[in-house]
Amino acid sequence: MMPGALDELATQIRKCRVCRDTPRQGKPALPHEPRPVLQVSSAARIMIAGQAPGTRVHASGKPFTDPSGDRLRDWMGIGEDVFYDADKLAIVPMGFCFPGLDAKGGDLPPRTECAPLWRDGLMQAMPQVTLVLAIGMYAQNWHMGNQRKPTLTETVRNWRQYHEMKPVSVIPMPHPSWRNTAWLKKNPWFETQLLPVLKADVKALVS
Repeated sequence: MMPGALDELATQIRKCRVCRDTPRQGKPALPHEPRPVLQVSSAARIMIAGQAPGTRVHASGKPFTDPSGDRLRDWMGIGEDVFYDADKLAIVPMGFCFPGLDAKGGDLPPRTECAPLWRDGLMQAMPQVTLVLAIGMYAQNWHMGNQRKPTLTETVRNWRQYHEMKPVSVIPMPHPSWRNTAWLKKNPWFETQLLPVLKADVKALVS
């Protein structure tokens, strides 16, 4: 990648209207104006690969400005000062825009246009990234491919296998939504075994 390529790529992404103006794969158009949300730099060694912005992030234009962001920062052992420092942390969701709500009021899946258009280029433009936090099955599918297990729980339970991946280590995680509180209670090993390693990795990479 040429110098400045990442900045140019991020500018293109922030202007993207494909899902609104020319949706693909027979999908309906995005039901509102696009507002792509991401945080990138050529220095960050950690990447958070989430799903897509929710309603609060769509309104703020800033990633994880919601209760799930509070929980994620707690899991990582960092505050907002580190979390929103682009030189320390890249935040690249699978879908850059809020996808809208389903009939039950939940968020729709990430738009499928984003990853094929932009993700390979972003990864190539950030070769310094050595740790990816793959949050949810969409990020795990892309970053782990056929190495992921049949279910999210099995994938996260086998996190040590992916933590050893080279050249980029991957830690699979559930979404930090408060809707997953029951999952956390059923799987206490996540907090007692995985989170200490995550916090140690984050501390080492942002210091």
